[in-house]
Amino acid sequence: MVRPPRRQGEYGDREIDCQEAMEPGFQAIVDCMLEAGWTRGEIMRSLRRLIAADNMTQKENAKVEAQLAIARAIMRAGRAF
Repeated sequence: MVRPPRRQGEYGDREIDCQEAMEPGFQAIVDCMLEAGWTRGEIMRSLRRLIAADNMTQKENAKVEAQLAIARAIMRAGRAF
């Protein structure tokens, strides 16, 4: 079971607490992958690629959000694109 945050809202160590809560889950995934015959190198490369894909998605989402904010501001100002 995943532990909940120590308290609600933002606090300095919240990300560290989240990482610690996720560790058992990742360990279980890695153990299952090893049992299935995957090598540690393959598993680590796959995890790195998943992280890279997530980072790219976050960057692209941020760009889209910025473009939408600009478009909304222009529309509120009554200007055409």
